[in-house]
Amino acid sequence: MSGLADASLIVLVAVVVTARQFRVHRIDCERRWWLLPAILVVLALREPGLLDGRHHTASELLLGAELFIGLATGAGWAWTTRVWAEPDGTVWSRSSSASVAVWAVGIGLRAGLFALCAAVGVHQDSFALLLGLAGALLVRAGILARRAQTLRPDATSTGAYGDGTAWSVGRERV
Repeated sequence: MSGLADASLIVLVAVVVTARQFRVHRIDCERRWWLLPAILVVLALREPGLLDGRHHTASELLLGAELFIGLATGAGWAWTTRVWAEPDGTVWSRSSSASVAVWAVGIGLRAGLFALCAAVGVHQDSFALLLGLAGALLVRAGILARRAQTLRPDATSTGAYGDGTAWSVGRERV
């Protein structure tokens, strides 16, 4: 794909995913939450030019830093997302204002990383950004799925005193 098409794809995915997360959203742990990140990884790895051939080691280090930033952003995004369970057992989530701060820091770090690449003469293609985005989405979805499983009532547990009583489940605060 061309550079403009790559940039457009990255912006489109980021806007759609981000906009979706700031609405109240039902978490379904049985869903294939890893599918979109897997597609993004395949798209990023199938194109040549992920690493700069003239600066192979520096390019690998900068790609590793991009992946680390993506994973850290995804984890921060997941832990700043509000997650709560309704009395019927459904689990819901919504990103908070702290999630916006996590995204802003992640974007700032990525911009600084690309500036560093330009300063040292290493060509960093948009596929590195796509891998970082895939990592962020994968970590975020995995952590949210795990958090949702801890809020759901266990179907295999035995009954206890108070079962059948409607309990008020408050929203988890971050």
